[in-house]
Amino acid sequence: MAELKFIGGYPEYMRESIKIVEKTRSKRIGKLLPQMTAQEREDILNLCHPDYSPGGKRALKIGPNSGDIVPNEVADLIEAYPLVNPDKIDLSKVDYEVDILVIGGGLAGTSAALLANDNGIKADKILLATKLRHGDANSMMAQGGTQAADRPNDSPVLHYIDAMGGGHFTNKPDVLKALVEDAPGVIKWLEGLGAIFDKNDDGSFVELTGGGTARKRMHACADYTGMEEYRVLRDELRNRSIPVLEFYPSIELLTDEEKKVVGAILWNMETEEYKIVRSKATILATGGFGRLHIRGFPTTNHYGATYDGPVMAYRAGAKLRDADTVQYHPTGAAYPQQIIGLLLTEKLRTSGAQPVNKDGEEFVFPLEPRDVEAANFIRECYIRDKGIKTPTGMNGIWLDTPLIDIINGEGSTAKAFPAMVRMFNRFGIDMVKDPVLVFPTLHYQNGGIETDPEGSTTIKGLFVAGEISGGVHGKNRLMGNSTLDCMVFGRRAGVYSAEYVKKGVKTGKLGLKHVKEYIKELKSAGLETERKSPMLLPDYRGKATLARLIDIF
Repeated sequence: MAELKFIGGYPEYMRESIKIVEKTRSKRIGKLLPQMTAQEREDILNLCHPDYSPGGKRALKIGPNSGDIVPNEVADLIEAYPLVNPDKIDLSKVDYEVDILVIGGGLAGTSAALLANDNGIKADKILLATKLRHGDANSMMAQGGTQAADRPNDSPVLHYIDAMGGGHFTNKPDVLKALVEDAPGVIKWLEGLGAIFDKNDDGSFVELTGGGTARKRMHACADYTGMEEYRVLRDELRNRSIPVLEFYPSIELLTDEEKKVVGAILWNMETEEYKIVRSKATILATGGFGRLHIRGFPTTNHYGATYDGPVMAYRAGAKLRDADTVQYHPTGAAYPQQIIGLLLTEKLRTSGAQPVNKDGEEFVFPLEPRDVEAANFIRECYIRDKGIKTPTGMNGIWLDTPLIDIINGEGSTAKAFPAMVRMFNRFGIDMVKDPVLVFPTLHYQNGGIETDPEGSTTIKGLFVAGEISGGVHGKNRLMGNSTLDCMVFGRRAGVYSAEYVKKGVKTGKLGLKHVKEYIKELKSAGLETERKSPMLLPDYRGKATLARLIDIF
């Protein structure tokens, strides 16, 4: 292969396509394609979205959701054997005895610990255990914003309608109602703790639209919203001296004779020692499954996003909901190779950036719901052959980011997206002057453990918050509802777990009977396998470059 010549971070042959994009730019300004009809959306999803494509899924053979279709990667973990031998765990020695154990330290878990404390649980009776450091979470990587209907022309009802439509009307109504009604209060809470959101000169919030939304209700802090929200919550948690155990993932829940969840086994991956925690209530907030790389897609997700929580909860008898659905964010980085899959926030498109093909043609309304937008990108690259191929063989389409400054004024991109500008500058690409290459990337776990509006599950003593839960988003999540989900239901799980504890709940003898029964069920179903779960961390040894693993094409 001839040596490639690079100009401003791009190979010379990609520059030819960029020239075409630049020539067509004046024709596209202010002339967006119309939104797709409901039938057109259904057709494109059936044709191109990975969730609808044949293969990649199978029916579960055991457990509360036996017979339900889930991604193979999810089934592999659910139908795996435990990391622990239940006969060899000494449960007589309890290392920590608390009222509430929070497993997971992102926005959801941290919110839960704070609200449990606010509602009468003493700080030293709460324990937050996290897999890596307190802050190593998808929450820190959230860019675009948090939805809240707090303008005079908006309302929680409109927010509800938007989210229900985006979720293909499969959302759990009472849980979604809680999400949208609590949203304005969450923003006020964050501001009260010191979060700095983007504001206009008159002090009002800068609010933008997102795909599938009818009003401007996205509250943001540049392109590091999650980091700013998380900053104030973590500071507050530390100021209250709520104990945090870092580098201690949970590997199994504990149950008593009444099948209540009464704690967990924590595992230190460095020292290889386990700790036994007895708790009156347990809140799971372990995040999503991005690092399973469903169907070989690259991911925006943090290194620890390996589906641990649902695996443990399922063994204890918790029911899953919408476990068959995956959100592929339309705009993951497709070039350069070093950042493939990393998130390029939807806020770029709300600010004016347009997706265009190699011929500079706009082929889809920029703010369709994420699943519809992603399916259009896939069609453009793999059916219409209008994508741009990278030197490593990956296809992508251009996101015409220079339009942001052209439409909103010089300096708009640098002000709104400082982290992203820096990221591309590292590779010699100036996104203010040149478009960037994007392709759908695995972003979010739409489904999870089924809950009610209180964050309660089908198992007594077990509460759930954040991306691990199922029901609020249905089959597809809208932008800005993820950080909101974490904080609304983190807060609610904190409140209602505290109420549960204050009722005088008694914990029985710590046990792993549910794990033993699960092992029997695995064997009865003929599932003899060497697989063990939870995964804890992904293993990339011996694998091919992720950019070439996508299997649906």
